[in-house]
Amino acid sequence: MTIRFGFLSTHPPTHCGLASFNAALAAHLAADGVAGGIVRVAENKDDLKAAPGVVHTWVDTDLGGWRDCAEVLDSFDVAIVQHEYGIYPGRDGGEVLSVLRRLKVPSLVVLHTVLARPTARQKSLLEQIAATAGAVVTMTGAARDRLLDGYEVDAAKISVIPHGASGNPGTAPEPAPQPHLLTWGLLGPGKGIEWALRGLALLPDLEPVYTVAGRTHPKVIELHGEAYRAGLHRLGAALGVAHRVRYEPAYLDDAALGALVRSADVVVLPYDSTEQVTSGVLVEAVAAGIPVVATPFPHAVELLTDGPGLLVPHHNPKALATAIRRILTKPALAATLRARAEPVPTWPAVAQRYHDLATTLVAADRSPAAVASA
Repeated sequence: MTIRFGFLSTHPPTHCGLASFNAALAAHLAADGVAGGIVRVAENKDDLKAAPGVVHTWVDTDLGGWRDCAEVLDSFDVAIVQHEYGIYPGRDGGEVLSVLRRLKVPSLVVLHTVLARPTARQKSLLEQIAATAGAVVTMTGAARDRLLDGYEVDAAKISVIPHGASGNPGTAPEPAPQPHLLTWGLLGPGKGIEWALRGLALLPDLEPVYTVAGRTHPKVIELHGEAYRAGLHRLGAALGVAHRVRYEPAYLDDAALGALVRSADVVVLPYDSTEQVTSGVLVEAVAAGIPVVATPFPHAVELLTDGPGLLVPHHNPKALATAIRRILTKPALAATLRARAEPVPTWPAVAQRYHDLATTLVAADRSPAAVASA
């Protein structure tokens, strides 16, 4: 069955996790030449420049813009909707529910966040989204379990499809003279870089270099400018480690990112969040076979327990430094962690699972019984 996919999400040139995810999924679902289109969510009319494939832009200042979104998505066979609180207009991004309710074609909603302690409104909104959608996708078992335990949802609608990995390793780097620690992704409070800097200060004898790659999150810039990044620079100077920290405020393509990741001895994910059920950064690190030291956010617990990394408590630079030291000074441990890395599905395999799920939805929607009841 040939299916034309419509997507609703943030999308490049916006830089955020949803935009990157949607771009990768859309590209691989269209790899066989099937036409598709993206309805891009943007914050203002000055942000109308879009990547190829965008057929409509929903600016959050457009009153009733959800009607036009639904009309455009209905020109495809199925709508794939990326969900995150705050991405869409309305309180808690609630206008996405209006889009879903207006759609005539089947919808598949991908949940990027499932909160353990939502507000009453957030809980109700997610339950209504799940009830309206034809299918719901989580990217981890932890997210699925949290959804089933904390929300009133139809378990039969939920599928777990992992986050895809780029599969582009980049050019193999030359061995570095100093150990290389790496954190990457959009920067902002909650990323926990301050704890990594404090941990770095406890490793003077190993003299590791720590790369922090990525731009500041656009919403953080909008509210606070570069205050978080400036604070990290001040902290590094106060701790005496500024000369060992490299900030690379660039958004890297797959090849450049693959090369950077492969140059690392340890990927450090010191996130403050206890809610993060999906991390594309973690997926790419595991796919590259680099040992990871992370705080116990849900996706890290799922992938790293008895796996290719070490978990350390939140806000604990001493534990962070101890775990990094173990990996850097015990080659056998580093080799064991690398060997524990399970194969991570690449985007073509992930896209095929979305294709199969969408095919089921469309076939059910086109069945004689469904048509008769319409």
